[in-house]
Amino acid sequence: MSGNAGMNGTQRAAARAGRITEAIAQVAADEGLAPETLRDRVAAGHVVIPANPAHRNLHPVGFGQGTRVKVNVNLGRSPTSSCLSDEVAKVQVALRYGADAIMDLSTGPDIDAVRAAVLDACPAPLGTVPMYQAVDPVADVTHLEVEDFLHVVQAQAEQGVDFMTIHAGIRRRHVALARDRVTGIVSRGGALIARWMEARDRENPYYEHFDRVLDIAARHDVTLSLGDGLRPGCLHDASDAAQFAELDTLGELTRRAWARDVQVMIEGPGHVPLDQVADNIRRQKQVCDGAPFYVLGPLVTDIAPGYDHITGAIGATVAAWAGADFLCYVTPKEHLGLPDIEDVRNGLIAFRIAAHAADVARGHPGARERDDAMARARFAFDWERQFELALDPDRAREYHDQTPGAPEHRQSRYCSMCGEKYCAMRNSALASGTPAGDGTGG
Repeated sequence: MSGNAGMNGTQRAAARAGRITEAIAQVAADEGLAPETLRDRVAAGHVVIPANPAHRNLHPVGFGQGTRVKVNVNLGRSPTSSCLSDEVAKVQVALRYGADAIMDLSTGPDIDAVRAAVLDACPAPLGTVPMYQAVDPVADVTHLEVEDFLHVVQAQAEQGVDFMTIHAGIRRRHVALARDRVTGIVSRGGALIARWMEARDRENPYYEHFDRVLDIAARHDVTLSLGDGLRPGCLHDASDAAQFAELDTLGELTRRAWARDVQVMIEGPGHVPLDQVADNIRRQKQVCDGAPFYVLGPLVTDIAPGYDHITGAIGATVAAWAGADFLCYVTPKEHLGLPDIEDVRNGLIAFRIAAHAADVARGHPGARERDDAMARARFAFDWERQFELALDPDRAREYHDQTPGAPEHRQSRYCSMCGEKYCAMRNSALASGTPAGDGTGG
């Protein structure tokens, strides 16, 4: 559907004019909010609805105050791995298992063709990092001119990208603050811009020409996801002067974007010790005046390669409980390689668990209804209802059906963990006189 922001240009401009756009009405219905309430939050900048009118098959999604915590899936080909059909298949898997948004981080040749295919396959909001495509045609980032940075932003906006990570907050004077870090600058975009600034003896072109970025974003209603180019890449580097200096600049840029009615969300760390996660969220919300916060993880330990979807989901749960609005998933392949389809599935489900757990903890209306329904289905041994309610129905059914005698075992009033004699729920029902289910429903 069209976002229908109209001649005012952006969802924020329309909301500030008192209008309820098609996108606002759709998101309000999906979230169970009054359209007027959502409109006011979009107008205040506390909710964003990335909805580029050129993304024709878009089903709009809201991120921010009073909405469900959302989950993003990163995918994209690299110069050494994957192909266009692989990336489209990843989009389909991500949508099947509940992704709220997709980011295409493709590098290497034919990026425009990959993105066009992803857009066609993706009714969810689509994000990119324009810096990656800007670098593709040159041998070294230092060969880029200022116009190269901005040209890609314009081209991707015209193609239909709904939100873009723009690393405008990393200033030249910030780079020195990261020199004593263990892992330096781990953001690809941040490190590329740092190299360009030092080689050219220039300020960050995205910062220096931020008004031109805003011109493009306002014209195409592209939501700016202001990137954390100095996010920490290990626990040692978390919450340091470099990270927070960039955050202060992101607060400045947020207010400049709002003055132009451009929608903005803020990206956050990274790798953060568990005890620092909530403080990081609160600090961002304060510095950026309540703009939606989009976090990568954060990972709460550095020693779990192969399991970083778990370390990330732990941090993501705490971050979302503390007020983060949008979680960027981490896959088991983080730090190891490009994720395949199964990695996408595992990372996404881990972060959907985190998002839902936070919604329950925050008391989001209706969030716990699904959990209560699952509890009733378990006590009734209603296996089909349990599969239906599961975040990953396919995995739940697969594991259950590994039981000898499955799928006939789905009619039983116990599971293979304990068997009939030792089943706690069966014995509890018998002891209390409460009728237990017969495995056929109810």
